[in-house]
Amino acid sequence: MYPGQQGQQPGPYPPQPGPYPPQQGPYAGQQGPYQGQQGPYQGQQAPHPPQQGYPQQPYPPQQPYQPYPPQPQPQQPMAPQQNLGEAQMRLDPNLSAGQRELVLKIQQTSKVYAFGFVLGIPLTFGGAHYGVTEKPIGFAGTALGLVGLVVGVLSLMKARGLKEQLRRLTPDAWRSPAAHLPSARKAATQAAYVNGVLVLLSLGAAGYLLVKGADWGAYGNSFGFGGLMLAVFIPLGMGIAAATTIPQLLRVIPAGARVGQSLYSIIMALGALILFNGIKGFDALPIAVGGTVTAICLGAMSILGKATKRMRGENS
Repeated sequence: MYPGQQGQQPGPYPPQPGPYPPQQGPYAGQQGPYQGQQGPYQGQQAPHPPQQGYPQQPYPPQQPYQPYPPQPQPQQPMAPQQNLGEAQMRLDPNLSAGQRELVLKIQQTSKVYAFGFVLGIPLTFGGAHYGVTEKPIGFAGTALGLVGLVVGVLSLMKARGLKEQLRRLTPDAWRSPAAHLPSARKAATQAAYVNGVLVLLSLGAAGYLLVKGADWGAYGNSFGFGGLMLAVFIPLGMGIAAATTIPQLLRVIPAGARVGQSLYSIIMALGALILFNGIKGFDALPIAVGGTVTAICLGAMSILGKATKRMRGENS
C-alpha cells in the first residue's frame, strides 16, 4: 500500500513532509539564465535552402508497338551430298568414339584394297593371256596388275589388323559369357555347320563360273579372261572369309555368326538376280537355281540370327 493514495487507510508509518515545502525551493520564484530568451534562429528561416526535387524530364512520346520479326528456326545439319562412289556405310550410333574411329579407318583401307584387287586381277591375268597369245606387250599389263595386287594385299593386311583391334572393343568378338550353357554350345556348333555350307556354296559358285567361262568365250579373249578371273575371285574370297569364322564359332564367339549372315546376304542378292532373270526370260533352269539359292540363304540367315542370340545368352 503506497502513501498518498485516496480511499486507502494510512499504514503504520504516516508520510513525512520533505525539507522544502511545495513551491518553496532555494530557487523558487527565480528565472533561469536563458528563460524568456529566444533562440538564435527563432522566427528566422533555416540557414539551408529548402531542398528541391530532381528536375523532371519529359518522357518521350510512346511509339506504337511493333511486333518483332519472326526469328529463323535453327535448321538441322544436313548430311553432305555424296557423289556416285563416295557413299559410306551408315555407322551404328551406339558405337563409342574409339570404335567409330576404327570403323572409319577400316572403310578407307577397304576402298584401297578393293581398288587394288579390282584393277590388279584383270590386268594380271588379262595381260598374261595377251602376252602369251598375242604380243609380249601384254606382260606390261601384268606388271601393273601385280603392283595393284601388292597394294591390295598390303591394304588387306592393314584392314585385318584394324578389324582385330575393333573386335577387341566389341563384346561379340569375345567368348560368350554363356559359353558354359549347353544351348549356347549347340547354337555355336549349328552356326559352324551353316557357315561350312557357305564355304561349299562359294567354292561351287567359283567352279560354276570357271566352267561357264568356256561357254561365254572368256578363255579366247584377254579382256574376257581377266574379267572371268575377277568374277571367280569374289566367291572364292567369300568362301575363305566364311572358313575363318568356323574356328571362332567352335569357341562360342558370336562374331562368327554375324559375319556369316553378311556373307549369306551377298549370295542371296546374287540368287535373287538369277531368279529375276529366269522369270524374265521364262527359263526354268535359272528360276530353279536362283530360287533354291535364295531360299537357302534366307533359311541360313534366320538360323544364324537365332544362334547369335543363343550364344549371347538371350532368349531367341
